[in-house]
Amino acid sequence: MSSRTLSLDLRERVVAAVSGGLSRRQAAERFGVSPASAIRWCTLARETGSVTPKPRGGDRLSGRIEAQAARIRALIDEKDDLTLVEIRAQLAEEGHHFSVGTLWRFCARHRITWKKRQPMRQSKTDRTS
Repeated sequence: MSSRTLSLDLRERVVAAVSGGLSRRQAAERFGVSPASAIRWCTLARETGSVTPKPRGGDRLSGRIEAQAARIRALIDEKDDLTLVEIRAQLAEEGHHFSVGTLWRFCARHRITWKKRQPMRQSKTDRTS
């Protein structure tokens, strides 16, 4: 598998060669690409009318937990001293399985924190260290 997207021009030339009478394998050999790529590009051109590649990269995994954002917030609102393991267990009972690390990143993204106590007032009589 290539680590980069091949040019749109190359894709179009391979598809044009196939529609001009070459087989997909012959076109792939002629342009120096894999037969699987030529087959995929021809299928894509037939189905969508274009050989433009799909976007690459980006976050594709956090959508599952983001779909549960309201439920996670509701759990925290019900009992504000829940641990991540307890949140994980509650979600697992409902059929949503996430790792503790995924929950940690979710909380960091949404700026959900657990403070052990409220911030103290400044002392009016003496300096505190």
